[in-house]
Amino acid sequence: MRARFALVFALLLQLPVVARAEWMSREEAIMGTRVYAELWDDDAAHGAKALDAVMEFMRHVNALMSHYLPDSELSLVNARAGVEPVPVAPELFDVIQKSVHYSEVTDGAFDITYASVGYLYDYRRHVHPTDQEIKAALPAVDYRSLILDPSARSVRFGKPGMRIDLGGIAKGWAADRSIEMLRDRFGITNAIVTAGGDSRILGDRRGKPWVVAIRDPFDRSHVVTRIPLADVGVSTSGDYEHYFDEGGVRYHHILDPKTGKSPTEVRSVTIIGPTATDTEGFSKGVFIKGPVEGLKLIERNPGLDAVVIDKNGAVTYSKGLEPPPARAPQK
Repeated sequence: MRARFALVFALLLQLPVVARAEWMSREEAIMGTRVYAELWDDDAAHGAKALDAVMEFMRHVNALMSHYLPDSELSLVNARAGVEPVPVAPELFDVIQKSVHYSEVTDGAFDITYASVGYLYDYRRHVHPTDQEIKAALPAVDYRSLILDPSARSVRFGKPGMRIDLGGIAKGWAADRSIEMLRDRFGITNAIVTAGGDSRILGDRRGKPWVVAIRDPFDRSHVVTRIPLADVGVSTSGDYEHYFDEGGVRYHHILDPKTGKSPTEVRSVTIIGPTATDTEGFSKGVFIKGPVEGLKLIERNPGLDAVVIDKNGAVTYSKGLEPPPARAPQK
């Protein structure tokens, strides 16, 4: 009897051990913000590898596109593209190309060359340029003067003093690419990847929607609304992330390419759309255009919805998100 038990026990030891899990998540500080990934995987080891891959990719994007790192490819472009074409990695070229598209569809409200003025601001040290400094730098803000050569995959600046910053598109783009990797390489069917205010959702929460909360920009401990979502991108741009107040004026990181200054009509914009690259690009465009013209822009682009909170706290929804009219009480 003892021998038979030992044999059965030995056979059990030889069976593969499958580690099972439900929702798994990982959070790291990358790209100057909070990067968060959550996914469903029946195999804990497989899910951990998938989460590792997301964070590794995010670090790769940061190494290419950070304007804080002096040895990033973006920093190299800003240092050399004013005098010669600079060949860049496929990922960086793709993001710059896409930025031009969002500049075109937002009538120039989104423009990565805003950095030609933006570098004069230091929000940590409460530094802002004078009107004279803005006037001198503003002519270099012009996405149409970005010279892109797809065959050489190179970037050149067509105006002196031009700089670019991808902070308004790179996080959404990276969230999209991460979701594609989880789906295509790891077979994941339910996940979310968030980088700062930009998220891409894959599937739902296994029969339930993901619920995205939009915070009150006047009191971030409160929530204005919650929206159930599945298989979309969502981005929020607000004037409360990188800013300082001085003399009754809020200087924040979203700059109008036409003025080189922070818009004041809007406090928060949330965009929902097919991809996080879409939603991040349009969130900046709507913020800069303001509540009226910004929502007109959304209505001209099917597949997008918006929630806009203006300087007075009024909340406006695009037509696709408007709540149904209240029913009259029955007599």
